Amino acid sequence: MFKAVSPKVDINEIEKEVLDFWRRSRVFERTMSEREGQPHYVFYEGPPTANGKPGSHHVLARAFKDMFPRYKTMQGYYVLRKGGWDTHGLPVEIEVQKELGIQHKYEIENFGVAEFNEKCKSSVFRYITDWEKLTERIGFWVNLDDAYVTFTNDYIESVWWILKQLWDKNLIYQGYKVVPYCTQCGTPLSSHEVSQGYADVFDPSIFVRFPLRDKPGVYFLVWTTTPWTLPGNVAVAVGEDIEYVQVEGPTADGEGTEQLILAKNLMNKALINPENYKVVKTYKGKDLKGWHYNPLYTFLPVEDKDYAYVITGDFVSTEDGSGIVHIAPAFGEDDMRVGQENDLPVLMTVNSEGVFIDAVTQFRGLWFKDADKEITRDLKSRGLMYKVEQYRHSYPHCWRDKSPLMYVARETWYIRSTEYRDRMIANNQKVNWVPDHIKNGRFGNWLENLKDWALGRERYWGTPLPIWVDEENGDMLCVGSVKELEHLTGRELTDLDLHRPYVDEITFPNPSGKGGVMRRVPEVIDVWFDSGSMPVAQWGYPHVVENQAMFQQQFPADYICEAVDQTRGWFFTLHAIATMLFDEVAFKNVICLGHILDGEGKKMSKSRGNAVDPWDVLNTYGADAFRWYLYTASPPGESRRFSVDLVGEVVKKFWLTLWNTYSFFVTYANIDQWTPDTPAKPVADRPEMDRWVMAELHNLIRDVTQAYETYDVPGATRPVQEFVEQLSNWYVRLNRRRFW
Repeated sequence: MFKAVSPKVDINEIEKEVLDFWRRSRVFERTMSEREGQPHYVFYEGPPTANGKPGSHHVLARAFKDMFPRYKTMQGYYVLRKGGWDTHGLPVEIEVQKELGIQHKYEIENFGVAEFNEKCKSSVFRYITDWEKLTERIGFWVNLDDAYVTFTNDYIESVWWILKQLWDKNLIYQGYKVVPYCTQCGTPLSSHEVSQGYADVFDPSIFVRFPLRDKPGVYFLVWTTTPWTLPGNVAVAVGEDIEYVQVEGPTADGEGTEQLILAKNLMNKALINPENYKVVKTYKGKDLKGWHYNPLYTFLPVEDKDYAYVITGDFVSTEDGSGIVHIAPAFGEDDMRVGQENDLPVLMTVNSEGVFIDAVTQFRGLWFKDADKEITRDLKSRGLMYKVEQYRHSYPHCWRDKSPLMYVARETWYIRSTEYRDRMIANNQKVNWVPDHIKNGRFGNWLENLKDWALGRERYWGTPLPIWVDEENGDMLCVGSVKELEHLTGRELTDLDLHRPYVDEITFPNPSGKGGVMRRVPEVIDVWFDSGSMPVAQWGYPHVVENQAMFQQQFPADYICEAVDQTRGWFFTLHAIATMLFDEVAFKNVICLGHILDGEGKKMSKSRGNAVDPWDVLNTYGADAFRWYLYTASPPGESRRFSVDLVGEVVKKFWLTLWNTYSFFVTYANIDQWTPDTPAKPVADRPEMDRWVMAELHNLIRDVTQAYETYDVPGATRPVQEFVEQLSNWYVRLNRRRFW
């Protein structure tokens, strides 16, 4: 006899019974223990940060993460589902700073680095119970009891080992480059961090008169969208083969004439009332090379170097502006390159907080973005501002505190990842991407345009960069393990916390016998290097000897899954580190998820008030309907509308249909005293309707299995719903009299 079921069903009560059964019978644990020795299927958990509550977008990711390991488990594979927690970096530091009311880095140092880091450490699991509760409730099978944690010594030491391998390959270096820099966080960011923080903003677009030194009344018309960089100007750039014109037109007060030099093709765009100007001379860009102008500002002294003249650059175009670009090597990547090529000075007008230094007397104390208006106003008052406009564009902001980034020259540490660009591109061809256009599109393009990885972070709570420098002769060495550090110091360091400030206190004589004391550099590393190291570091490889075989068994991953923005985050760092370290892929199959929108198709956010609390959905319609909607609403890579009501439609159209069909079956199976071991008629002797539904079932099994094997989520789910509709609306409805 089958357990009687009622058409009136309490979904949450049913799911609670299932969860209780799983827990009581240790079903998840047994899926691993009873499959030991079977073929392995490897899944990597992209580590979330548990210092914030999980949202509906986390349910999306965890539902898709669970789908294929669960299928492979049912196919008899051994699937070790090791959880993980991302515990370092700016996300944690910023939250602790808010709690302490701290805005500046010097306040952290006054508070105490040890005390600050201890608060960071204690904060990272603040919402761990919320994560564990939600994870269990949605049926995501993952081992959180044995999760890897990125702040543990074993994990950090493994990251040190990876860095030592890269150091030995001459891939880590210190460079003075223009980097994207967060003035609020006080640290450079890597290109993959920058890619996650773009926002549309309105910025000034100004055209400035640069007076020629030897030609009174003649000006270069120079365009810039960053007025704050003008006090650091040392040159202007033209395109060598671009055609330029010297035009004559009315002065701003209309009482005289002036002459402006600009690109011929931009006259109609750049000039005010271009019909009032006449061309008096034409030049090629190369003809203007070396012409001097009077600097707009002379706040900082320039000694022993020529500057304030025209250079040529291949980056100058005639698409926008005036065809003449202002050059400030301290604040632009191209500017720095041509500045070095032409031996131009670097005028650093701002400090590490993005504030103008005292020497820039007129604008001292102004934050760089706030200075735009003041500099514009000053140039207007001096008659040097030709035209002021506003334009909308996408500008990089800090991925965590949302403040605009400043591009500025800083000395920091880099990984020479460009040396492995070709290998990363080649290895990418081995990966099955879903959607497939990501492979050679979003991800492939990222690899094609790869830049060296800005590794160093001028922060506190993170994996310390394990490079020690001789304070006398500059010798450097990279330490790859605690054992190596013990050998260098001559003392036992088993209990050393590998975080700042404790590791900063470790010094030792230069092992070469020359020079002086070696001290660790102050930087920690990019938190994304932490997470990208997890295939190795989750096992403490190679230092935790008993886990060495486990690493070999669990690398690379058969499957990973995260949101599409991780193509330039975790997906990239996994791929880059595995390629540079082993020349292997880190993962074979990856699903990139689109974003969750609200029921009207708008982006969800707390500030808009349209975010859906996952517990509102779970408490109303349960986890199965929640997950099923996410699987079937749209292909994985596309954005999906989401609301409590939309999940409710799944219950009405699918879940209840399936339940009522099962209820009908149980009722008449019990009446007829039918059991699964009741002898069945040969298929050929069964009614045509029975043969049809059996054929449809076997077609479904074939198609869904194939879809699972090819990571086709809609193909593995939508046909099931279609089959249930046919089962209910055709088979059951047309066969009711047979059972009555």
